[in-house]
Amino acid sequence: MINIEIDGKHIEVENGCSVIDAADRLGIYIPHFCYHKKLSIAANCRMCLVQIEKAPKPLPACATPVAEGMKVFTASEQAVKAQKGVMEFLLINHPLDCPICDQGGECELQDLAVGYGGSASRYNEEKRVVLHKDIGPLVAAEEMSRCINCTRCVRFGIEIGGAMELGQAFRGENAEIMAFVSDTVDSELSGNMIDLCPVGALTSKPFRYSARTWELSRRKSISPHDSLGSNLAVQVKNNRVMRVLPIENEDVNECWLSDKDRFSYEGLNSAERLTKPMIKQGGKWLEVEWQVALEYVANGLRQIAHEAGGECIGALATPHSTLEELYLLQKLVRGLGSHNVDFRLRQSDFDADSKQTGVPWLGMAVADINHVDRFLLVGSFLRKDHPLLASRVRQATKKGAQVNLIHAADDDLLMPIANKEIVPPTEMTTVLAQVLKALAIAKQATLDTSVQQVIQSVTPSAIAQAMADSLASGERVAVLLGNFAQQHPQASQLQLLAQHIAALCGATFGFFGEAANSVGGYLAQAVPFAGAAHGMNASAMLAAPRKAYILLNVEAELDTQNPQQALAAMDAADMVVALSAYKHHAVEYADVLLPIAPFTETSGTFVSSEGRAQSFKGTVQPLGEARPAWKVLRVLGNLLNISDFDYNNSEAVRDEVLSGTDVSAKLGNVLHGMSAQATTWNIAGLQRVSDVPIYATDAIVRRAASLQKTRDAAIPHALMHSVELEKLNLRSGEMVKLTQGHGSTRLSIIADDSLPHGVVRVAAGHAVTAELGAMFGAIMVDRA
Repeated sequence: MINIEIDGKHIEVENGCSVIDAADRLGIYIPHFCYHKKLSIAANCRMCLVQIEKAPKPLPACATPVAEGMKVFTASEQAVKAQKGVMEFLLINHPLDCPICDQGGECELQDLAVGYGGSASRYNEEKRVVLHKDIGPLVAAEEMSRCINCTRCVRFGIEIGGAMELGQAFRGENAEIMAFVSDTVDSELSGNMIDLCPVGALTSKPFRYSARTWELSRRKSISPHDSLGSNLAVQVKNNRVMRVLPIENEDVNECWLSDKDRFSYEGLNSAERLTKPMIKQGGKWLEVEWQVALEYVANGLRQIAHEAGGECIGALATPHSTLEELYLLQKLVRGLGSHNVDFRLRQSDFDADSKQTGVPWLGMAVADINHVDRFLLVGSFLRKDHPLLASRVRQATKKGAQVNLIHAADDDLLMPIANKEIVPPTEMTTVLAQVLKALAIAKQATLDTSVQQVIQSVTPSAIAQAMADSLASGERVAVLLGNFAQQHPQASQLQLLAQHIAALCGATFGFFGEAANSVGGYLAQAVPFAGAAHGMNASAMLAAPRKAYILLNVEAELDTQNPQQALAAMDAADMVVALSAYKHHAVEYADVLLPIAPFTETSGTFVSSEGRAQSFKGTVQPLGEARPAWKVLRVLGNLLNISDFDYNNSEAVRDEVLSGTDVSAKLGNVLHGMSAQATTWNIAGLQRVSDVPIYATDAIVRRAASLQKTRDAAIPHALMHSVELEKLNLRSGEMVKLTQGHGSTRLSIIADDSLPHGVVRVAAGHAVTAELGAMFGAIMVDRA
């Protein structure tokens, strides 16, 4: 440790600490622009010049390491004169357009100019002009003349985002920031560049010119999208969400947000919002009062339960619903005598349901990902499914961590991959078994009888051996299953093999949860096996249609594992009740549409993949006659005379679920009483590989206009290996007809040699592929 003195205050800091960090710990502010605690040191703005005893001239505090006995003066005459000189240089070419600048009121340059700028400029020459740039639908670079070349945006792209999409070209007064790799910035984290920009050079394109910062109310919330539970500051004007910014939480999202979390708010006020209850009569939709709609639903459900039995009622919810909504939905359905309730709509294998010891979760704290030194990632589109968790894995690789990947697609994760095995979905269990066998040999371990049969039938490949060696050499190892692995038809087999691999190398074993309440859904008992009696899971409910369905936030053709089957089940039902914030395809198959409030218009709780329960309040009033879903379900419970359905607020519901409960004690990823199957899963012909595009995951994101203009939201292509295209006599770029079951669609086919042979990659959860069948299985490709 090193002792230094800053402005007369003594502090002890570790060797290598910078002066600006030491000052920050003492609560002493040193003005700066280019420095950021999460980024590398650039030292190119020079605003943080300070006087250091015995140094001949002022030195930049961000780039000056501490030394024993160092004396620093941040506000001496020499330091302040240097800082004011730097400010004068920065303002020479700055357009000084604060009255119209979008960043006015929250601009670091504007703030510091008040303290360090002069009352008049000595510069009379013409200011330089930098032309505006169109770098995409999310980030506006319309006034690049304001740029002070701090390079925060460039460093963020390289160091946090993983790709140098922006760079600085030319020299001296001709230096300017521009897009490098392509004309646009396409990172799923690009919006963070707006927060980082200390001037108004990079601003939010959707928010631009819509409000001033002092007109906005700032309210806390939690992201309803992926399973991280990012902390949000929702900014509101005139009862309308105008902007979403991150709230810093080092244990969760640090100081970042994914673009999905930042820009999805545009979907909240979509023209598709459902604002009044509607009933279908004689094939026509009629707007009705809430009382009429709720009594109609209650009478219909009561009649079906009485005549056909409660088991003829099924309830489906998305895991983007709140804990309170999921809990009341299952309580309502069980009150009707049914146990058919599920939120795992994209899952196809439910063999683990009776074998799971607890609630599937990440297996560790999110912040611990940064310190793992060996990863085995199984079936994960990590960058797009979990952008900020991918960033943490990326930071770990910079410290020497090795990433091993087993998947059916080879997307660029923008980080070094030590070993990877890209195989068709049918071979993923075989690869895991090979890794397990190689690891057992290396560790000289005797494996459990539950996996012996599978292990005997495989021989480790060179890559499996390399993965085993990598995992065996680690001190902090993590084996993590992604969304693709959880949706896989052999998900429980993948889980069992991964569990044994983790046990052999003393690793953390867990799941990247698909959505905001992938953990909360289990805690809310919104699964068919939560009670004494067992009901039907989501797949079974759709394979054997029920007479009535209650849908919570569900768009059957986009949110389910097999949209063909889901739509057929909806059409076959006598009654479908859709609780939704939006008018959607349900107008074709539903009988009642009940307008419910999205996350900004209701209170609730999300439980993240690490088991962190985070509650939030509504930030605006519900739109039109929309009502919080928990209130709608409570009233339905009362109308149906279901006992213990008296809740005055969502907190009472939450407390009933979580009060006196140690959430961590309910978490567990270990399977008991299950054996690995030696039989392989075979598919004749081409196999489908499905990902859910990042901006197609849930109802809000699908309606966020700016996100839908991004490259990630473009109409998907079908992707195949060029060898497979040659076999079918097709050329890359041609239109093809894709057929699954009784449905088909037409897409352009693109050659992608990173895919394994024998597969076609086709996105799920997208309107253009909603006519197709299951996310996994056989698929036919013909020339259109």
